[in-house]
Amino acid sequence: MANFGPELPLESGFLVAGKWIGDGERVSIHSPYDGKEIGVTCLADRNQLERAIVSASQACTELREIPSFKRKDVLLKAADAIRAHAGTFVRLMAVEAGKPIKAAQAEVDRAVLTFTTAAEESVRIYGEYLPLDFIPAAGGRWGIVRRFPVGAIAAITPFNFPLNLVAHKLAPAIAVGCPAVLKPAPQTPFCSLLLAKLILEAGWPPAALSVLPLTNEDAGFLVADERIKLLSFTGSAAVGWQLKRNAGKKRVVLELGGNAAVIVHRDADIEQAVERCVSGAFTYAGQSCISVQRILVHASIFNQFTAQMVENAGRLRVGDPLDEQTDVGPMIRASDVQRVERWIREAISEGAKLLCGGKGEGSILEPTLLLATTPQMKVNCEELFGPVATIEPYEDFDSALEQVNQTRYGLQAGLFTRDASLIFRAFDKLEVGGVIVGDVPTFRVDPMPYGGVKDSGLGREGIRYAMEEMTERKLLVLSGFLGS
Repeated sequence: MANFGPELPLESGFLVAGKWIGDGERVSIHSPYDGKEIGVTCLADRNQLERAIVSASQACTELREIPSFKRKDVLLKAADAIRAHAGTFVRLMAVEAGKPIKAAQAEVDRAVLTFTTAAEESVRIYGEYLPLDFIPAAGGRWGIVRRFPVGAIAAITPFNFPLNLVAHKLAPAIAVGCPAVLKPAPQTPFCSLLLAKLILEAGWPPAALSVLPLTNEDAGFLVADERIKLLSFTGSAAVGWQLKRNAGKKRVVLELGGNAAVIVHRDADIEQAVERCVSGAFTYAGQSCISVQRILVHASIFNQFTAQMVENAGRLRVGDPLDEQTDVGPMIRASDVQRVERWIREAISEGAKLLCGGKGEGSILEPTLLLATTPQMKVNCEELFGPVATIEPYEDFDSALEQVNQTRYGLQAGLFTRDASLIFRAFDKLEVGGVIVGDVPTFRVDPMPYGGVKDSGLGREGIRYAMEEMTERKLLVLSGFLGS
């Protein structure tokens, strides 16, 4: 049961081993922007989750028989289908996630790239040859190392990229031959359900894919089940590390949050840096793990940079995500706006200065810049996940690096400078998973390795790197005396 037509309201069941199920507790999905009901889906229960896990476990044998060229064909067909349904995906993201049209269109393009890259990587899962004759007893022996799929995976995805972050779980799983049980975010189920439908139509074995909206309690059973061999989770740090504790002996990949910083040195192109910092801080209302949250600017250009930031932030169009001119849409919930407003007020009460924004109404929060903050304020040390950034001057480059590191997070950091010695010093000293030179930490191209250190995660995504996480090495030792 699935109706993914362009007209609202939507109605969809969920997917268990390739079969659409319309039974279960009905759940209304509402627009973050105006609160209107956009559709209805159903919650899966424990019995249906058990069916999905059993099917995924049994499908491992079937998937091992599928050659790489067929996996590639499925992935390319899925990429073509996403492209063909681009308009539907864009509207779904706008209404269920509150994502502005411009950002939603970019996400569709990224999802096509994710599946296309997975198709290319599916036929080059290389192993290696090992000489073993290091000692007399091993004379004439040699080895082959080959990668095999780890088994059934559980994937849990957030609301903020309801198409492409699902693609980052399912595309590499298809590429290596791992069955998947996906729990999408409760606020944004429709993109993942449509994507699953297209994957099945592309020829993926039905038994190898389930997409189930679940309660948190039932999701806990999915995480703990020993038949699941890998958990891939994208979401908040608090939830992610708790899931790791509950995951037992299975592998765990965590792509978690951050409070990303960017350093703008005195030799930077100010206009370019301002443009990118405004985009990185406020696009999609700052609801990205690598949204620009902390901006450190060399004192010699600080006043000019800050004035331009305030001016450019004031030009942003805030409002309806379905308006093609909108730059900043709603946050996912009005309660999140209230939380961020509290943090802003707390910072101001402790001495911070409001340069622009700071006002919220319903689920909309104005793009906000704060000055004279301290590292201990929540607007700096926690993950804001909203359209707010702090901006502070620095004199010494090494002290700026230390300030970037003064956090429990470490996902990505941005750096604007032309000085190669400073670039390599930052690369050496910054405690992050990625240093982005000449751009903001929000930059991501989907094939690149992506993930964090400290509380920001464990393991890496990015297609080839996710495929490595989803496979395990097996060694075959051969002897030159086999024929004797």
